[in-house]
Amino acid sequence: MATKAAALGVRMHSGWGALVALSAPASKPDAIELLERRRIVVIDEGARGAKQPYHYAAAIDLAAADKFLGESATSSARLAEAALREVIHDLGGRGYQVVGGAVLRAAGRALPALHEILASHPLIHTAEGEFFRDAIARACERLEIGVSGMRERDLEQLTKSAFGSDAPRIHKTIANLGKEIGPPWTTDQKSAALAALLVLRGQGGRGGKG
Repeated sequence: MATKAAALGVRMHSGWGALVALSAPASKPDAIELLERRRIVVIDEGARGAKQPYHYAAAIDLAAADKFLGESATSSARLAEAALREVIHDLGGRGYQVVGGAVLRAAGRALPALHEILASHPLIHTAEGEFFRDAIARACERLEIGVSGMRERDLEQLTKSAFGSDAPRIHKTIANLGKEIGPPWTTDQKSAALAALLVLRGQGGRGGKG
C-alpha cells in the first residue's frame, strides 16, 4: 500500500496543546482528510511549577530559576516527543507518512535576558507561551520532522498566497470539518488544521522559531 503524505498542526496552551493531523492531495487541496484530532499534554501535571514555569521561576533566585527552566524544558520536550511519536506511529499504521509539522506562534518580539523576563509579568506570560511552543518544535526536530513556526496573524495571508482565489473555500472546508466530527472544533483545531494544510502546500518556511 502506497503511503500518503500527512502533516501536523499544533496550537499550544500552558502545558497542553491541540494537535490536528491531516492529508490532502496537491491536485485538490480542499479534499481534506482529517486523520487525527487530540489533546496532547507536555508537562508532568503533578510537578511543581510545571504549568507556569516562568511564574514559578520568578519566585526563586536567578541561578535556581535558570536551572529549573532548563530541566522543565527538557521534560516538556521529552513528553512532547512521546506524544508526537505516538501520533506518527498511529498514522504510519494507517498508511500515512508525516512529512512536516507546524507550531502556531505568537506575534511577539524576541525575548530579552532571563532576569529581564522574570522582572516583568507580561514578559513572563509571553515567555511561557514560547516555552511550550518550543517544546513541540524541539520534539519535531528530534523526530526529524521539518517544523514550521507560523505566526497566527500571518495565517490569512499565507492561505491567500498558497491558494489564491480558492482561499475562502479552504477556510469553509476546514470550518465544516467540525460539523462532520463534532466538538471540539474551536479556533485551536481550525488554526492547527490550516497550518498543517499550509505545510502540505509548502508554505510557512522551516524553523521552530519561524
